[in-house]
Amino acid sequence: MGEYPHTVKNTTPGQDRPGLQKAIQEIVDSGFAGMQLRVHDELGEWVGSAGVRKLGEAAKPPTDGHFRIGSVTKTFTATLVLQLVAEGKIGLDAPADDHLPEFGLDRRITVRMLLQHTSGLFSFTGEVHGDGTVVPGGVPGVGKEWMGNQFRTYRPEELVRPALSEPARFEPGTDWSYSNTNYVLAALLVEKVTGRSYGEEMRRRILGPLGLSGTVVPGASPEIPEPHAHGYYGYEDAGRWTVADTTRFNPSWISAAGDMISTSQDLRTFFSALMSGKLLPAWLLAEMRTPHPKMGYGLGVFVEELDGGGTIIQHNGGFWGWAALMYSTPDGSRTLTGSLTCGPAELDWAALAEAFEKVKQRLVKEVFCGGQAGSAGRAADATRPTG
Repeated sequence: MGEYPHTVKNTTPGQDRPGLQKAIQEIVDSGFAGMQLRVHDELGEWVGSAGVRKLGEAAKPPTDGHFRIGSVTKTFTATLVLQLVAEGKIGLDAPADDHLPEFGLDRRITVRMLLQHTSGLFSFTGEVHGDGTVVPGGVPGVGKEWMGNQFRTYRPEELVRPALSEPARFEPGTDWSYSNTNYVLAALLVEKVTGRSYGEEMRRRILGPLGLSGTVVPGASPEIPEPHAHGYYGYEDAGRWTVADTTRFNPSWISAAGDMISTSQDLRTFFSALMSGKLLPAWLLAEMRTPHPKMGYGLGVFVEELDGGGTIIQHNGGFWGWAALMYSTPDGSRTLTGSLTCGPAELDWAALAEAFEKVKQRLVKEVFCGGQAGSAGRAADATRPTG
């Protein structure tokens, strides 16, 4: 791929945005440890933070800090796959099995279905059914069991194969269900087609050309570059509430479905470049932004219609200790990117997801609706630990 122009930072000195600062302070006061936020719009660029970088300290989270972006990774992965589609190396509506025969995938499952979560494949992080029944996945996903495997290394095949042994949620292409298995398969597809690792191909095609020096595909490394805030995970252990620092952990347990690290500036640069057509040809960008009728999911992005009119494109992410936000107008001119870190509040993940949903709605209202009507809001990507 060619070189792409870098985003020019245009922060207005002393820019007064009391509504934004008030919003992030209220968010922190609702139970999060800290937040950093970057907004780029017609007024210029505003950056701010609230709360603390680390529990027990007074310093605020760094506004240029690195953070774990969770399922925002999926937008990067989808873009990578679609670049290969643009080059004719992958067929969007061809069977994924053409390139991954070792998994014995249903021949009706296409590459498009992997990217749009319409394959029906069971998620290796577990599933929550409509009646509230939780079906565990192939990797430990919650509480003490997850903490006990915090530094274990998983190969992508170890994630995928147990999920494929579970019954499909539905016939391919007939419904929608968010599944992390889809995106691990998508990354394996990239590796099979290019002959290079997923991380190498990401750096070669997207991170390098866009100058995203703060973005990392960590593989099995538990490290996170400085500066950064600290994330915390609260869980029950022998009937007692325990809070653990989850700043360092081996992200191979989520792989290309959510392992990446970035900054608010890099997410701004990436999403603005993507939405303005610098990473994909127009016809594929249109495919990416065509939402499934059930949950408004395109190919690696959610498409939201605002109550007051207009559209925003987004993907958020979260897992134990961390949450990330990435929003844009369809032309890439107005963006909101940032990160939250969880604190010691005694909340299970469903309650935390509900709190995160309120965060999203509060900020969308402030940035994209002029503080007036909220967005239609889709909670699917927040109501799971790796959404």
